[in-house]
Order: sequence, then structure tokens, then C-alpha cells
Amino acid sequence: MIVVAYDISKTSKRTKFSKFLERYGDRIQYSVFVCKNSKRIMENITTEIEHHFAKYFDAEDSVFVFTTCQSCDKKTLKYGNASHYEKDVIYFG
Repeated sequence: MIVVAYDISKTSKRTKFSKFLERYGDRIQYSVFVCKNSKRIMENITTEIEHHFAKYFDAEDSVFVFTTCQSCDKKTLKYGNASHYEKDVIYFG
């Protein structure tokens, strides 16, 4: 699974970025998306960020892209509304 978390200061940039991520995954928090972990999707996300978004980021803006292991034998811990989310999100070890 790919987890993308971002903090973008300007509303217009943040809206464009979230609409871009909606093409690849599901929003699980206001600024956190989960996407299927595949080489193609990871390349598409990173290429588009590097070529279309990165040049517009300010010093206050940040984007984190995390990948998780598909075959990890770990338990995902979920609390609150997240406990109703059917997919594993983050693997703890």
C-alpha cells in the first residue's frame, strides 16, 4: 500500500493536489490518501508530483509518500472511525 500525506498551505494548490490523488486512491483523512502499492502507480504519482506540483510548493508545503510491504505479516491497528475501514493502512512492527 502507498500512503500519501501532505500539508499544503494554499487552498488552490491543496485542492488540485487532492483531486490528483483521488485518481489513484482513497482519502482516509483530510490530507492522507491510501493507494494500491504497485510499481506503475508509484511511478505515476512520483512523476506527476515531480513534474507538475513540486515547482509550485512553498517552503511551508510538505508531501510524504510511504510504501508498505504487501507480504508483511503484521497487524494493522485502527481506532475510532478508522476501525470501520476494511483495508489495512499501516503495518506496525
